[in-house]
Amino acid sequence: MITKQPVQQTDLFVYNNHPYNPGGSAIKRVLWYFVNALVFKSSLFPFYAIKNGLLRLFGARIGDQVEIKPCVNIKYPWLLTIGNEVWIGEQVWIDNLVMVTIGSNICISQGVMLLTGSHNYKKKSFDLMTASVVLEDGVWIGARAIVNLGITAGSHAVLASGSVATKNLEPYSIYQGNPAVKVRSRIIE
Repeated sequence: MITKQPVQQTDLFVYNNHPYNPGGSAIKRVLWYFVNALVFKSSLFPFYAIKNGLLRLFGARIGDQVEIKPCVNIKYPWLLTIGNEVWIGEQVWIDNLVMVTIGSNICISQGVMLLTGSHNYKKKSFDLMTASVVLEDGVWIGARAIVNLGITAGSHAVLASGSVATKNLEPYSIYQGNPAVKVRSRIIE
């Protein structure tokens, strides 16, 4: 007689993201929700200086000459550091459940996703997993690329359009594909 193994299933009823805490009071999170929706995620508000001021007001560390285009979604500004001379394109999603650090002279192209959270698919409870993302100086993330949790993009690395970073990107290297692999070195003239 053959016995069937019980089928293991995800049970979201037992999901618990403890001990995760995004910081900020409940009031601060609610206020940010509305500011993010009305100013950052909107295509009707193109003023960089005001956006940078609002991010600073909510606890982000923002350098000089940061240009945040319309329709950008930022989860928690108090978990965000951006250096000088940074361009953030339309429809970028900075899903910073934990710290995202963006260096200086960086271009984050349209539709990029910076993800700091995922779930443990091996556990019935589908536990939350988080890890920081770091983009060192001079990095370029191409349009519609995805940078997954725990990734560091080394100085002047490039992640090509539509690629998915699942491992750290070496400095002065160009990565392409899903998962992204190094295709050549970056030489700046």
